[in-house]
Amino acid sequence: MAQPAYVQGTLDTFLSADGSVDPAALSLADTTFVVLDLETTGGAADGAGITEIGAVKVRAGERLGEFGTLVNPGEPVPPFITVLTGITESMLAPAPPIESVLPPLLEFLRGAVLVAHNAPYDVGFLKAACARHGYPWPQLRVLDTAALARRALTRDEVPNRKLATLAHFFHAEVQPTHRALDDAKATVDVLHGLIERLGSFRVHTLGDAIEFAKAVTPNQRRQRHLAEGLPHAPGVYVFRAADDRPLYVGTSKDIATRVRSYFTASEKRARISEMLGAATRVEAVECAHSLEAEVRELRLIAAHSPPYNRRSKHPERVVWLKLTEEAYPRLSVVRRLADDGAAYLGPFSSRRTAELAAAGVYDAVPLRQCTHNLSVRTITPACALAELGKCPAPCEHRITPEDYALRAALPFSTATTGDPEPVVAALMDRIEVLSGRQRYEEAAVIRSRLIALLRATVRMQRLSAVTRLAEMVAARRDQIGGWEIIVVRHGRLAAAATSAPYQHPRPTLDMVRLTAETVLPGPGPVPAASAEETERILAWLERPDTRLVETSGDWVSPVRGAARFTSLLSKAETAASGKDSSVRSSVTDRSDDARSLRL
Repeated sequence: MAQPAYVQGTLDTFLSADGSVDPAALSLADTTFVVLDLETTGGAADGAGITEIGAVKVRAGERLGEFGTLVNPGEPVPPFITVLTGITESMLAPAPPIESVLPPLLEFLRGAVLVAHNAPYDVGFLKAACARHGYPWPQLRVLDTAALARRALTRDEVPNRKLATLAHFFHAEVQPTHRALDDAKATVDVLHGLIERLGSFRVHTLGDAIEFAKAVTPNQRRQRHLAEGLPHAPGVYVFRAADDRPLYVGTSKDIATRVRSYFTASEKRARISEMLGAATRVEAVECAHSLEAEVRELRLIAAHSPPYNRRSKHPERVVWLKLTEEAYPRLSVVRRLADDGAAYLGPFSSRRTAELAAAGVYDAVPLRQCTHNLSVRTITPACALAELGKCPAPCEHRITPEDYALRAALPFSTATTGDPEPVVAALMDRIEVLSGRQRYEEAAVIRSRLIALLRATVRMQRLSAVTRLAEMVAARRDQIGGWEIIVVRHGRLAAAATSAPYQHPRPTLDMVRLTAETVLPGPGPVPAASAEETERILAWLERPDTRLVETSGDWVSPVRGAARFTSLLSKAETAASGKDSSVRSSVTDRSDDARSLRL
């Protein structure tokens, strides 16, 4: 029989980002296979019932070894099995039990890819036997020749995918006889014949072959060439259309491996399938490390709004709550920050969320809710809120501007940059009263307003702590002995690099600082980047293995700031999600000026 036409490849092609060899990326010529077949008593895979094991080890068409033995199943052999295989109970009586056969068999399988015809059947029996006798099952890659044949051969070529049919079709040197070693040898020739066929489907590696055997759509199979030639490195990948429009942007620690996953059976999203049909190429942007990749992904999505990305597409659509600069300030939802000295709260992802937080402020402090331009000289008729006692009626000058600022405006301003306790305490008191009166639906409404308000204040103060710094340099060890380095300016990633393994990172760090992007300060908690970008940087900075190298100032948050209400916020969110079983209990627990919320 002719030797199989394997596709050769260099080892460098298959190195992953950390320098190790990815077995799935090896060409089939470099892969060691153990082709295995079992004969059984025909029962369930319960750890017993194996009567014979045959296995052949091959690589690049060359047979490296054989393993064959009868196995005492520890149970009677049905007559029809004896007729089918020719294996009798007298033949099995002196044979070793499966627990004695497993150690040498597992050693024979070590480092190889397990191949079988209808592999789930054989693998199921072996796994059950290992579990029954206390042997850990090795994490083997498995290739099923029956599944490969179903996808590589048409009905015009073979009427079915039985081993005997395929052995005849591929002119196997040994025909299957329902004896384990003969059937394994026949399966070897079937495997080689199938591998020759796989080249026409652009299936050249072990990973390709395993995925080809699964339920991959014709569209995925047709487009899988888009994953060729991509680097095994961290970075961003962009699926582009024929007119070069970005269709989808993603990020990964290993670009090549991630992009290949889009053409496997595990990818079942309808919108991604549609995107693959429209894509003509994949562009890779290598990055120094995963944080730079995440940031570049956010920026590309924001810049191009790819139609198949769902998140982070429109950072410019965020809104803010502004306390206006006038005699009797009010809250206004605005889209941009101005350097006007006004108090702002945000950013909010939508107007609805901003209005929900504003409603929480109105519940807590007597800010006016009208939109009139009030004068300290001219009286304006009061609205219904003043008659209901929900507004101090500055329109009719029932309150002086100084008292209004102290009672209404100051608590909001303080909450944005310092201690939100007055606002939080007022909302908690309202929830407590409503819960005590068993008005749970109204209490839940106040709770949702409290959540929106706390989320915004915690987030804003957290962002402001890092964005007010002109520069911050940080580093963390990577997996191969180097250092991942970042330069952050006003909350924006200005530069990123990775130093060489086991070398002092200072030269790399100095070079990165000199070439880093110039970032100018601006108003608000996110003057130079999107909130999402700064939050990704914060998550990286807050990892326990990250080291701060240099900062232009102190990275601090207010002592009695919004961060101390994080536990309260978490409990409120849990209760709102329905995961808290005490939905109708009152607020009773107090901790550091905050009461645990349990509605």
